[in-house]
Amino acid sequence: MNVENILLDIDRIAGGRHADHTISEEMRTDPKTHRVFVAITWLLVLELVIGTGALAVPVMLHLRGDNVAWVVWMRLAIVLAMTTTLFYFAWRAQRGFYWAYSRLRLFSKIFPVVALTTAAIPGLYPLWMVTEQIGFSLILLGIAEYLSTDHMRAAYAKPKRAPKSRKLVNR
Repeated sequence: MNVENILLDIDRIAGGRHADHTISEEMRTDPKTHRVFVAITWLLVLELVIGTGALAVPVMLHLRGDNVAWVVWMRLAIVLAMTTTLFYFAWRAQRGFYWAYSRLRLFSKIFPVVALTTAAIPGLYPLWMVTEQIGFSLILLGIAEYLSTDHMRAAYAKPKRAPKSRKLVNR
């Protein structure tokens, strides 16, 4: 069983019509591209550390006998799952896949909006979780900023659409 073939199958599902499109080897190996992905990887590691640390708080509260709301557990599970997904996108984008870059860029802009919106709902989360969500959002916005540099947008230019073929109708 070849792992790369399995990942390519996942890419076809996640990448849609651009699943096979990769950037040029020159742009993929450019030192600027490499530096961006090193920074993004470290930011995602920080996200993982914050998410894991945030998971420790309700575990300790639960072990102490405090009631921890289900919304806290769900939020933490979602954050860890999202971070794992973002790692996958970053890894595939670093290998040159346009679809992964576009997903990483999109989600690094959308997730902070969702996190900050839910954090603003009074009483939904405890203060420590609101603080965690703000930190989570700031890190993701940093990732979005790295991905939106002129160099990265040029390296991962949107592929052109294939021309539509005209269907001839017999009359």
